[in-house]
Amino acid sequence: MGSPRLKVGLLGAGYISDWHAKALKGIRKKAELVSVCDLNRARAEDFGRRHGVEPFWNLDDWLQKNKPEVVHVLVPPEHHFEAAKKLLEADVSVLLEKPACVSVDQCDQLLEVAKKSKGKIGVSHNFLFSPVYERLRNDLKEHKLGPILEVDIVWNKELGQLRGGPFGAFMFKHPGNIMLEVGPHSIGHFIDLFGEPDDIDVEFDRPFELPNGSIFYRRWLIRANKGPAKTLLRFGLGQGFPEHRIHVRGLVGTATVDFEANTYVVRRNNPLPDDFDRYAITQQEAAQLRRHSRGKLIRYGLSKFKLSKRGNDFGASILASMKHFYRALPNEPEKRLNLEFARSVVAWGQKIGSAAPEGRTAPPVSTVPKPSKTSTVLVLGGTGFIGQALLRKLVAEGKGVRLLARDTQNLPRSIAQLDMEVVRGDVGSVDSLKMAIQGIDIVYHLARAHVKSWEDYLKHEVDATRHVGEICLQMGVKKLLYTGTIDSYFTAKPNDVIRDETPLDPLIETRNLYARAKAISESILLEMHRNKGLPLAIFRPGVVIGSGGSPFHWGIGMWNGMSVCRVWGKGDTKLPLVLVEDVADALVTAGNNEAAIGKIFNLVGDPLLTAREYLEALQGASGVKCDIRYTSAWKFLRGDLLKYVVKVAVQHPERKVPSLRDWDTRAHRARFECTNAKTILGWKPVHDKQRLIEEGITIPAREWLA
Repeated sequence: MGSPRLKVGLLGAGYISDWHAKALKGIRKKAELVSVCDLNRARAEDFGRRHGVEPFWNLDDWLQKNKPEVVHVLVPPEHHFEAAKKLLEADVSVLLEKPACVSVDQCDQLLEVAKKSKGKIGVSHNFLFSPVYERLRNDLKEHKLGPILEVDIVWNKELGQLRGGPFGAFMFKHPGNIMLEVGPHSIGHFIDLFGEPDDIDVEFDRPFELPNGSIFYRRWLIRANKGPAKTLLRFGLGQGFPEHRIHVRGLVGTATVDFEANTYVVRRNNPLPDDFDRYAITQQEAAQLRRHSRGKLIRYGLSKFKLSKRGNDFGASILASMKHFYRALPNEPEKRLNLEFARSVVAWGQKIGSAAPEGRTAPPVSTVPKPSKTSTVLVLGGTGFIGQALLRKLVAEGKGVRLLARDTQNLPRSIAQLDMEVVRGDVGSVDSLKMAIQGIDIVYHLARAHVKSWEDYLKHEVDATRHVGEICLQMGVKKLLYTGTIDSYFTAKPNDVIRDETPLDPLIETRNLYARAKAISESILLEMHRNKGLPLAIFRPGVVIGSGGSPFHWGIGMWNGMSVCRVWGKGDTKLPLVLVEDVADALVTAGNNEAAIGKIFNLVGDPLLTAREYLEALQGASGVKCDIRYTSAWKFLRGDLLKYVVKVAVQHPERKVPSLRDWDTRAHRARFECTNAKTILGWKPVHDKQRLIEEGITIPAREWLA
């Protein structure tokens, strides 16, 4: 009979927690996930429901009522020290996500706490356990490349948070903090392979002003010397083709780990004449790549059918790191996981980051200024693309505006400096809604849920909208303006005309979850309007483009990066495009017009551009030659069917019957009429083709690629 499984808990229920939960299933004989703790109760409960574990939202309660034997600390870096210290003092073993702490001093204090604890501590730098990296590590130990001459360690991957925040995150609080957030990946590799550097030289450039006024450097170059070997650590955090690799050149060979492709290639001489040797090296390199690519495809297939516990390459590295940690318990973990190694990584991350000055161009927005007007207009979803344009126009018109936002301290500067009231809360919380709607005459509901499952759409989109309508009725709101989407229509037929009164897709249950959720939300509000007198107006914007948005719009096609676009259909029909400023104009005008109540408004600009014309303009504005594939709905459906078969086989909770109707509708071949907007509101969207290209494509492309 084997040893009992260790009871494991996760502290933090954010993005990385799902990866840890999945990896723990790969060591189920050793450990069992039993609970989760997150200060955000809704997030803890949601994680608990999805993974079948007990949720907590108070650390003390957790330790008292269901103390785990091991806790994975997955909270933001600035909270690592206090969390790990408290857990170790409770004799709980701890697995920290990198970085161990945010300073060497904190690491040293944690080392002292760990010495007195019955629990053990490990720090996961998961890429140190990637299978392809392990092969490089072993080859260097066996001196297969001879004495090392040069090393190139590259992390060129766009930092997604630069697009949408949260800008109050640790990595943005000082320009050097990114070397503690992303830097440990590459710094850890260097120290693991060669030890701590003798000296370093740091360069940084490509400054980017964050919405909160701070400066962030998107490119770093670190020259590190260790004995005779010269090393370059390169970080590119802005736009560009993703690269994550290590290249080592030795006296008798080279080796390259490509983490993005999950390949490892060694080049060494053969006992052949020069020309034949070069041919043999090329053939050997090709054979290694073929072997890796076949293996990757096989592992992907096995993982999808749940015949392999490895998952994708990122998941495999997390699982490998966990296996090493749990294999060592109850003893100390190996060097790559121990706190002393992690301290070295933090020390060099601090040293590199300290080379960057504070670099703030404006004082931080730490408090929201008191508005000059009493709030009578509430905007839900005001930090989104359309929402920001709406806020600017409302304030410019002299309205007393209130914004409900989850984080009031780190709004984009263009919003935070507006003369408006900002209150903290969540659209999904009834209490937040009641507080926000108090004293309000007009409510704009633009918020949308970013979720994947139908269950979550029902909770975070449909139920949230129902609550908005009910509270507006309870509090006597004079007008609720709700934004739906043209995606809820059936628009695949080229001879159809979509008018304001056109019914939504009668087969909406066959459509994508977003279109379906929006349609149901509309129906709930319309029923409240008819039966309870809810003063409602509904708006259905088209494909919204303009300043502040991505020009690589999925209303055109399915994008892979910025260079491959699988266009919905032939791309030869005029698209239902509309500028974001035109949408905001219509919304503001409707707020001032009593005749808008009870009406539905399509918001689509004049038909000016096809997908082909859009992409031609985008390529000219961006300087990117796109690989454009005009793809029929049937081709999209075939790929969807294959995924569906796999999901059914493994009983995936998010499986959905593929729909040709849904794929076909994305081409939007039907023509739109916006009679209500033009007659009731006097709406005049841009009708000049060149202006649409300039404001909807050229300017956004410049902004996006800056």
